[in-house]
This record gives sequence, C-alpha cells and structure tokens, in this order.
Amino acid sequence: MVERRTIVFSDPRLSDLEHPAFGARGKRDGPHVVLIAGVHGCEYSSIAAVIRFMSELDTDVLAGSITAVPVVSVQSFEQRSPFVVPEDGKNLNRCFPGSPDGTLAERLAFAVFGQVITGSDAVVDVHAGDLVEALEPFVMYDGGPAEDFARGLAAAYGIRYVVRQAPGPGQTVAGSSSAAAAAAGIPAITAEAGGCGLVTEEAVAAHVRGLDGVLRYLQMSPDGPTPAAPVYLNSFVWPRTPAAGWWEPAVRTGEKVSAGQVLGTVSTLDGGTVLETFTAPAGGVILFVTSSPAVAADGLLLGLGAA
Repeated sequence: MVERRTIVFSDPRLSDLEHPAFGARGKRDGPHVVLIAGVHGCEYSSIAAVIRFMSELDTDVLAGSITAVPVVSVQSFEQRSPFVVPEDGKNLNRCFPGSPDGTLAERLAFAVFGQVITGSDAVVDVHAGDLVEALEPFVMYDGGPAEDFARGLAAAYGIRYVVRQAPGPGQTVAGSSSAAAAAAGIPAITAEAGGCGLVTEEAVAAHVRGLDGVLRYLQMSPDGPTPAAPVYLNSFVWPRTPAAGWWEPAVRTGEKVSAGQVLGTVSTLDGGTVLETFTAPAGGVILFVTSSPAVAADGLLLGLGAA
C-alpha cells in the first residue's frame, strides 16, 4: 500500500512547515528511491506528476521502496513565489547540501538532504518551467562517482534531451539537489517538463512515464516504457543580461541554433535603444526561455544545451 503522511523536520526553524509525503514499500526487496518535487514551489506540473504517480502506484508489483515529497518548498508554493524561498530570497536549488546554521532555505536543504536523500539508492528531482519560464523537456545528470548509473536513469526517463553537468567549480547549476547527491555518490537526476507555471496533461504524463521508466530501469517494476535513445548534450549555457530592460527573444524552446545566431535582445523600455544583443556561443538546442519581457540586471535569459 501507499502511505500518506506528513514530514516535520527537527530543526526548530522548520517546525511550522508541514511537508506532505508518500511512503511505499513493495512485496519484494529492492532499491530505495527518493522522489521530490516542488523544490521551486510554482512548478506545478512537477508537483501534480509526483502526486499522480504515487496515487496510482501498484505496490503489488513493486520491489523496494519509495519516499516521495511532492512539495519541498512549501513557503514558495503557498506564497506563489517563483524561483526563491520568500523568507530569505534564496533559490533552494542552489543551497544543497545546505547548512544547519544558515538561512531558512539553507536549513531546509540541509534537512531534506540529511533526512530524505541520504541513504537512498537513487534520487529523482522533478521540475518544470517556473512562472516566467517556457521550457523544452530535458533531463540533467551530474558527473561524478555515480555518473554511469545516473546517465542510465536519465535515459530511462524517456525525454529526448539529456544534459550532463561536469562536476567541480563552474557548474551551471551548482548547489542543486541532484548535484549534491551525485557528490555523495548517490545516482540522481533532475527531470524537467512543463512550463510557465501551468499544469498541462502533456507535461504531467511525460513525468509519470519518466518515473515508470526509472522504476523499470532499477528493476523495481516489470512495467514501464522502453525509451528511444536520447540526444546527449555536454554543456549548458545560461546567458544573463548585464542591464535591466525589455527582453525580446528571437528563438523558441526546442529550436536548434547555430554558433553566432542571434538569440535575442534587451532594449530600453521605450524601445529606442538596444542595450545588448545576445548570440549563441555554440550550436545547440534552446531548452528554456525566460518568457517575461521584464528582466533585471544579471537576469537569466535562456538555457542553451550544446553537444
């Protein structure tokens, strides 16, 4: 059976945050897998997918066990705060493995990493495009001691694009749950489908199929899709604008681009002056685009996956 319960972490700063959770144990021994979503509380397709997946899970054929937390950043969800924890303004997915003495986001990352992720055999962090983020589905994994296993998990998710993030300094997405797990030797992936804070059946179904694929890959379930071979990408470029202004992308998510191709411009609000023109440093595919014209200085514009 699937048990519904509530997690309250022992840190007194987190004692008023109740995290809904699922626990499932199969009739046969097998791996222990952790599923989390809502690390960004406005990525609703990912939250809906984990809830659906666990609600429909057949434990009669399951080997091993699953712990699932569908909304990690409860404050962000409740206050509709995209990207950051409203209390401290920090991106929770840049705070792992966290700190017991830090701000709320750092403490929450520490609690989730220590009490949910540590000791597991695999981790899937389910994401979607946030409120101002259009997105082409992709899966990311990190280089490190569990890299080969993580690459297999990523391929099993059945999404076309798989991005490898190199370990060490200079990571594009440093401090993520999956990067911290990878550094600890736990195979982990970040799976992305859906965008602009919308709940769409296409995105939810893609995540559910992906989670089915993960269970099949781990031999926890006899069912699950047989995915096509993905397109592997080995770098992830995230251009930022030095100047605030009006962002006008010249590309769409999923579009293939060539080195030197114009990706978009940032202009003054009266449209009279182009402040910056951004071009592709390499050929690749556009995996996400900031869908809001309003961008701040150092604002993220898009994500380019390159071979």
